Amino acid sequence: MTQRGFSTEAAAIALGLGGVGQVAGRIGYGVLVRRISVVPRTVLVISCIAITTALLGVVTSFAALVVVAVFSGVARGIKTLLQATAVTERWGPTHYGHLSGILSAPVRPATALGPWIGAVLASLLGGYSQMFLALGAVGVVAAVVAVASNTPLARRRHA
Repeated sequence: MTQRGFSTEAAAIALGLGGVGQVAGRIGYGVLVRRISVVPRTVLVISCIAITTALLGVVTSFAALVVVAVFSGVARGIKTLLQATAVTERWGPTHYGHLSGILSAPVRPATALGPWIGAVLASLLGGYSQMFLALGAVGVVAAVVAVASNTPLARRRHA
C-alpha cells in the first residue's frame, strides 16, 4: 500500500476493517447456505476472493481501499465457514476427518510460507500491486477448477 502512496496508518485502518467484513460474512453465511448449493457457493466465494485480491493491486484512493478491504473480509469470513461445512455438504459426514485433512494439508504450508512467497513474488513481479494482480489471477484459476469439480462424473463419484 505504501508503494501507492498510502500511509502505513491508512493501510492498517483499511485492512483492519476487513475484520469487520469477516464478521459480517460469517453472520450472513446461513442465508447463503439456504440459497446457494455448495459448489456454486464455493465458486462464488473463490471468485470474490480473487476479485478483491486483484482490486487490492489497483485501488488508488483510501475510500476504495476501505471498500475493497471490507468486501475482501466478507469473502474471507465466508470462506472460513465454507471450509468447515463444504466437506459434509458435498460428501456427507462419514469420512469428514479424512477428507478435511486431505483438503487442508496443502493449505497449512502455503499459509506458513505465504508472507515469504508474497515478498518473493512482489520482488519478481516489480511490486506488490503486480503481486496482488497475479494472486487474483491464480484465484480465477481456482474458481474455474471449482466449477469443473461439479461435472456429472464428479457428482456420481461422490454421491
